[in-house]
Amino acid sequence: MINALTVDVEDYHNIVAQDWLGIDASPTRAVVDNTNRLLELLSRCNVRATFFILGEVAEKYPGLVRDIAGSGHELGVHGYRHRQLFKLTPDEFRCGVSKAKALVEDAIGAEVAGHRAPAFSIIPATQWALEVVAEVGFRFDSSVFPIAGRRYGWPGFRPDIHEIALDSGRTIIEVPMSTVSIAGRSLPACGGGYLRHFPLAFTRWAIRRVSRHRPAIAYLHPYEIEGSVDPPDTSTLGAKDARRLRRLHRLQMRNRHTVEGKILRLLDEFEFAPVTDVIREAIGETPESFQ
Repeated sequence: MINALTVDVEDYHNIVAQDWLGIDASPTRAVVDNTNRLLELLSRCNVRATFFILGEVAEKYPGLVRDIAGSGHELGVHGYRHRQLFKLTPDEFRCGVSKAKALVEDAIGAEVAGHRAPAFSIIPATQWALEVVAEVGFRFDSSVFPIAGRRYGWPGFRPDIHEIALDSGRTIIEVPMSTVSIAGRSLPACGGGYLRHFPLAFTRWAIRRVSRHRPAIAYLHPYEIEGSVDPPDTSTLGAKDARRLRRLHRLQMRNRHTVEGKILRLLDEFEFAPVTDVIREAIGETPESFQ
């Protein structure tokens, strides 16, 4: 079974500044350094992945976008800024994702096929976004977590890769994030914070469990291999928000030192490829049909 390896290219520092501190900060150089380190790791293992890139990262660092493509990886779009879709109107989302798509495509001189919403925020209340994703020209989406989560999730969503017929008459291929069933409950697995917080043995078990039935969709962020960074300045926040941000930062720093080693072990044990290759294996679509 070929599994998909995906990378959400975003910068921890500017997301904290924008979302928590109210500062209109642009991505920092850390996103370039962390992504380049990840590219070296993947090159060493001869593994190709799909990189979903924030538009503001592509805008500030187009050379990074070209370096990712030049290393043989597939490119996708992660929105313009890292704003959950339930904070946007359909028009705001359409404008932002179209701009991000154009920035990535201009950087590499080619079309991109895939989209992933920030924070997996295509949920029942924002399913209108699938129409927008198809309308602006994407062929596949990978934003849905089929779980009943606190921050995201679409309970009961079909867990395998499949094509969705939309009300407009368009179609979109959905590549849902991987979950495992434990005691009758669907739980997220195979990447991100779950890779950091859980032992490697759990992620290995989850990928094996998922791939009995369908490809596993693994994901990570470049900042997860950055190592420990200084906590953000919370002096401008109220006491409650300051506590919440300090807690978030502690969780984000937890076990970062384990991530690179875990990735290397997973890349050695399992076969990974870009999303379009996995779609081709799963449902017969070919990359050429995404043009």
